[in-house]
Amino acid sequence: MIHKTGAEVALMKEAATLVSKTLTEVAKVIKPGMTTLQVDALCAEFVKDYKAIPSFLNYRGYPHNICASVNDVVVHGFPNNEALKEGDIVSIDMGVILNGWHGDHAYTFMLGEVSDEILQLVRVTKESLYKGIEKAIVNNRVGDISFAIQDHTERKYGFGVVRELVGHGLGRSLHEDPQVPNYGKRGTGPKMKENLVLAIEPMINLGSREVYTDDDGWTVRTRDGKPSVHFEHDVCVKRNQALILSDYSIIEAAEKANTNLNSSYY
Repeated sequence: MIHKTGAEVALMKEAATLVSKTLTEVAKVIKPGMTTLQVDALCAEFVKDYKAIPSFLNYRGYPHNICASVNDVVVHGFPNNEALKEGDIVSIDMGVILNGWHGDHAYTFMLGEVSDEILQLVRVTKESLYKGIEKAIVNNRVGDISFAIQDHTERKYGFGVVRELVGHGLGRSLHEDPQVPNYGKRGTGPKMKENLVLAIEPMINLGSREVYTDDDGWTVRTRDGKPSVHFEHDVCVKRNQALILSDYSIIEAAEKANTNLNSSYY
């Protein structure tokens, strides 16, 4: 595990905030009729304006700037030319490299009216992210984060917690140790020290936790075809309270202002 200096954490906050600003631009304009390839192009252009690099593009052969996961796609969905529809839920996950450091997080948007059970899934998944973040403090263990997320989503609400995909350390590389599962036992896993930076990212299914990967080798879907929700923050471990490097407040403000989006779960 790589622990950062204070100066390095500050640079990582700049990278994480750029991702937040980019997702805010998405929140301003995303609507039914738009395609995820259009979202991809918007994000690429915005990042370029900041002289940063989209970190997903060509990462292990990934062919796009963002992951756009719609409805039953859990993560790693390819942007495409299919028009988004009223009632779709769309997770946009993206990363940037700014001054040599990675930012990487995700946000799920709801287009128009959705069912009460989807509203609850989105709300509970987002809540679980913050419950996990509360445990990202010095001398806690990674399993404390994992348990908090699983306890809130699976034990309290019966949602499916994906096992095959996990959060991770973040820094000069997009994926560093340790892995951060969204399920597990308290008091297990690596002990966390100050200035460890993590990408914490609950991936929670409305139905079963079972998933499969499409023939493209990337797109991960729920096996039962039910929707999945993904939220992700970049977080720095501190002594008494974790420092969240990314910023949902600007995304949420744009989400609430976009009449094409559903923010009634707040």
